[in-house]
Amino acid sequence: MQTRTDYPFGLIEQENIWVPLPDGTRLAGRLWRPDGAGPVPMILEYLPYRKRDGTRGRDEAMHRYLARHGYACLRLDIRGTGDSDGVLYDEYTVQEQTDGVDAIAWLAAQDWCDGQVAMYGISWGGFNGLQIAARQPPALKTIITVGSTDDRYATDIHWVGGCLSKDNFDWSSTMFAMQDLPPDPAIVGAAWRDMWAARREANTPWILTWLRHQSRDDYWRQGSVCEDFSRITIPVYAVSGWADNYSEAVPRLLAGLTGPRRGLIGPWAHSFPHSVTVEPAIGWLQEVLRWCDHWLKGRETGIMDEPMLRVWMQDHVPPRTCYHERPGRWVAEDVWPSPRIRPERLALGDNGVLGGAGTGQARICSPLWVGLTAGEVGRYGDEAEWATDQREDDGGSLVFVTAPLAEPLEILGAPQLELRFASDRPQALVSVRVNDVAPSGASTRVAIGHLNLCHRHGHGSPQALVPGQAESALVDLDDIAHSFPAGHRIAVSISTVYWPIAWPSPELATLTVQLGDSALTLPVRPSHPADAALRVFDPPEAAAADPQHDLQHDLPPDPAAPVLRRSVTRDLLTGESVVDFPRWTYATEMPAIGQTHRGTGLARYRITEGDPLSASCETHYTVQIERPDGIFTHESTGALTCDATHFIVTMRLRISENGAEVFARDWHERIARDHI
Repeated sequence: MQTRTDYPFGLIEQENIWVPLPDGTRLAGRLWRPDGAGPVPMILEYLPYRKRDGTRGRDEAMHRYLARHGYACLRLDIRGTGDSDGVLYDEYTVQEQTDGVDAIAWLAAQDWCDGQVAMYGISWGGFNGLQIAARQPPALKTIITVGSTDDRYATDIHWVGGCLSKDNFDWSSTMFAMQDLPPDPAIVGAAWRDMWAARREANTPWILTWLRHQSRDDYWRQGSVCEDFSRITIPVYAVSGWADNYSEAVPRLLAGLTGPRRGLIGPWAHSFPHSVTVEPAIGWLQEVLRWCDHWLKGRETGIMDEPMLRVWMQDHVPPRTCYHERPGRWVAEDVWPSPRIRPERLALGDNGVLGGAGTGQARICSPLWVGLTAGEVGRYGDEAEWATDQREDDGGSLVFVTAPLAEPLEILGAPQLELRFASDRPQALVSVRVNDVAPSGASTRVAIGHLNLCHRHGHGSPQALVPGQAESALVDLDDIAHSFPAGHRIAVSISTVYWPIAWPSPELATLTVQLGDSALTLPVRPSHPADAALRVFDPPEAAAADPQHDLQHDLPPDPAAPVLRRSVTRDLLTGESVVDFPRWTYATEMPAIGQTHRGTGLARYRITEGDPLSASCETHYTVQIERPDGIFTHESTGALTCDATHFIVTMRLRISENGAEVFARDWHERIARDHI
């Protein structure tokens, strides 16, 4: 990525400004403004990840760039995080949203702002941009939402098709490790100790709340803008990547919103499109300027003359655990849903033929090792996060395969599986994968979907299955753009287990699938000559950030240190499988603020073949801040286990200052399973 050095404006930076709220709470922000530009529009990014130290470098690279092109940019800490007052009890709360509305009103009234505000952000900042837009603050004129969702239940880290997602406990432990870190006395003064004490007392594992809402109830509807798309009337630019967990939200937003909107999906993981681990990157900050210049400055940038949805059509790649580049090409649809996309129904036929006649039945009761080739749920594009060759998981699945394709076939959208089935147990789940099978037999996963079959009538009304009774269900797979080459075969794989991505049902269930009546529908996209004329993106560029030192990278390698990357271990004697997902390992020195931050995090998933009640997740987190007034350390361990009727959560928290323990707390909770 190129570092930009010439700009239309100079730069004014303020390390901290206070945004006052009506209840007396102050939110802490870091502000960048163009020198000599007068009042300008504001771009707001609103996050809990500590603007002073947690996101410092990436904030500087983006917001300095945008500010020196004529925008005031504010990176604002949510109430109870970073240097802001208060405490944070959960994600995406009503309090967070109303605070955002109040902050926008205050910002719009400042003499350096022209009264117009845009919200911009990825992940959490993309979520609350949509949520605050639905509250319609008058000064908010547009939002850019990256890697986010319109539906907190269907598309986030908590539930996958009504199944408990592996990331639910994992992410709870991650946030638990971040929410009791102290604010900086250089910003907040002597009040930092009282603020730190309040955060320690309030820091409760959020998994305890999330597990008490196992179906799509009012808790998840709050903040899910899909409940009423008409509440969002301002222009929306929705962006994600096919390797991200949130890509399917972009087509849903384009289909559900009625105001001005555009969508962009690249090959990327959970990242901004200019700073990627999966190439090709694009000049994303230039796209942000094109969007904001159009909507906030009335300039004709051409962005609204382009198609509504632009995506990266991915070519076939051999199955690997890591990709740093995905071959393909940009394609576009003028509107979404596109009338050009045609559904192609392929029945599950006899003898494992996909697209053939079927009159019989097929049965499946998958072993608990199915899913060990799954990779991550929401990828950052780092080591070993992709699904491996699917032939291993296919050994415990029902597999239906087409004949070799006579010509290439491209899909764009969400595949669906119509399933006619009976279960021998009152609770069961199904995992469905669409795979690209090369002539060699190597199988690359293309799309995936899951369904808790007790949710077959909707995620808000789980109902036990009646053993032996014929049922119907529709399994939605993730949206994808993929090109199957001529000579390759399309496969669909169906299993009753997908560990650790989906928590297993209490008993191993056998599904009897009715062939012929069950079918896969693919969203087939015909070629489009206009694709060749699409505008070429600029190369990626950003501003220079202040130096930070990666101490782990700067030190010589320690041959005795463990290598932290995703790994799978199977004990062939006991039948236990262990999957390790390292969450972070870092040591970063920030000379500009005189701090060094260190951290390690690990999520470990265990299961023993034949015993779904042996499923467990263990987490281990350490976070440490070293600054002139001391060393502050969070250490926590946790475990999620189960029996036939309950989930069991245990957590252990220890906080120390300069090596001496200053706070400790333990949790042990049992929460009833609700058709999960």
